[in-house]
Amino acid sequence: MNYKDQLGKAVILPGIPKKIISLVPSQTELLFDLGLNEEVAGITKFCIHPPEWYKNKTRIGGTKNINTKKIKELNPDLIIANKEENVKEQIEELEKHFPVWTSDVNNLDDALDMIISIGAVTAKERAAQEIATSIRKKFSKLNDDEFYPYKTVYLIWKDPYMTVGGDTFIHNMLENAGLHNVFITSTRYPEVTVKDLKENDTELILLSSEPYPFKEKHIEELQEQLPEAKILLVDGEMFSWYGSRLLKAPAYFLNLRKQLDL
Repeated sequence: MNYKDQLGKAVILPGIPKKIISLVPSQTELLFDLGLNEEVAGITKFCIHPPEWYKNKTRIGGTKNINTKKIKELNPDLIIANKEENVKEQIEELEKHFPVWTSDVNNLDDALDMIISIGAVTAKERAAQEIATSIRKKFSKLNDDEFYPYKTVYLIWKDPYMTVGGDTFIHNMLENAGLHNVFITSTRYPEVTVKDLKENDTELILLSSEPYPFKEKHIEELQEQLPEAKILLVDGEMFSWYGSRLLKAPAYFLNLRKQLDL
């Protein structure tokens, strides 16, 4: 069985995979929603959804620090990885021993393609198509009404502050939510200062729950320096997880809009 991953790399499987390892939290949740409970043998320590898998599945390290020895002991017939979340050298080492399917997700279309492709690789085509169709339908409803496109900065880190550029999945989610990313012309995850936010007339600052766990105290710190801006804590999973959690994102974005309209 021959497939291509999202990097265009050939992935050859002897048959339907029966022992899968997922190296990406959002894709782990997708495997659960595809009904692959028995087939998933290993996950990362950051794969918190579903909670029963987090408690009971074998953990093989973090996304950036994979325990290759433990993976080899599990002897998987498929490893599912991601270009951005996993370390290239570690993935190349695993590819010497096992089939590795790698995703490359930068926008909603990429995410839907990933879902359908993983469904094909794992013989769950129908379930994957249903998930993808439902996600697309829910996202299409975000365009049903007009919404003021706040000049927005989405912060993912502190000391230094870091935000998202226009070539990221989070940026695409901001667009789908109807918001304008102040740093749309930047790439990846640039460092920014409060001065940068002021000079760009930032109207809305979103403080993500991950990877840096922003709290209420951080709103207070920024509000003193940017009294005119709206500042909110947001669920980072809704903006950065590109698996089946996307089913929940449109409703979350609509609720966020309601908060901003108050």
